[in-house]
Amino acid sequence: MQIQILGIPTDVNSSYRRGAATAPAVIRQAWRRYAEFGNAATESGLEIGSDLTIVDLGDVAVHEVESDHAAIAAAAEKAARVGPLLSVGGDHSVTFPLVAGLAAVHGPLNLLHFDAHPDLYHDYEGNPRSHASPFARIMEQGLAGRLVQVGVRTWNKHNREQAQRFGVEIVEWADFTPATVPIPTRPLYVTIDLDALDPAFAPGVSHPEPGGLSVRDIVAVIARIRTQVVGADVVELNPTQDTGDATAIAAVKLIKELMGAMARR
Repeated sequence: MQIQILGIPTDVNSSYRRGAATAPAVIRQAWRRYAEFGNAATESGLEIGSDLTIVDLGDVAVHEVESDHAAIAAAAEKAARVGPLLSVGGDHSVTFPLVAGLAAVHGPLNLLHFDAHPDLYHDYEGNPRSHASPFARIMEQGLAGRLVQVGVRTWNKHNREQAQRFGVEIVEWADFTPATVPIPTRPLYVTIDLDALDPAFAPGVSHPEPGGLSVRDIVAVIARIRTQVVGADVVELNPTQDTGDATAIAAVKLIKELMGAMARR
């Protein structure tokens, strides 16, 4: 199987620390260091380079203007006509145009979302394209039929009302085990905000939130996917906050297992 990689170097819609725009280059560098030299197999045994191949599409040309949305969506749509797409970098606002582009080819997607935050704000700080709002935009435009959120630990009244409005399925912490997370059916899109991870595993994010998931928790959920994954993203790596490339290496690990899920079906 061929899997396409797309970098999205933008953090214009971040509400706090910026830095996620540099993530695509840092992830590629970590990939070369960590995955290409003796670590190219997924946990399921699929090997990158033989069982699956990677085509790097480079980075979307973004200019911190409103037209970036259309450019990202167009790149995602073009890739979707070829095969599965895995996007890296940027803040979480990029998931909205990515899903829009894939939905233009596959129809409404089903989403499996890992995050410390629900990102369901109707309009965060006057910005409807904020990285705190992508799933409100996705759901209100009918781009997803089902949204399952895992790892969220910052609920407020507004976000709970939004979740109820859109019929979001929330995996509460009291009920969390990797074995019981619902896996939506095809066409599936998996989006991982690295702040879903506890800061002990991923210090290099803009909005760290203690008490989070482990890398193993997310890998264990990904390992249960047995349906068609048409797209995925790993977002919100902020290299300016990282320590010893720990978060970049965690991102590479998750990317490898997402590739395995794409190829496993």
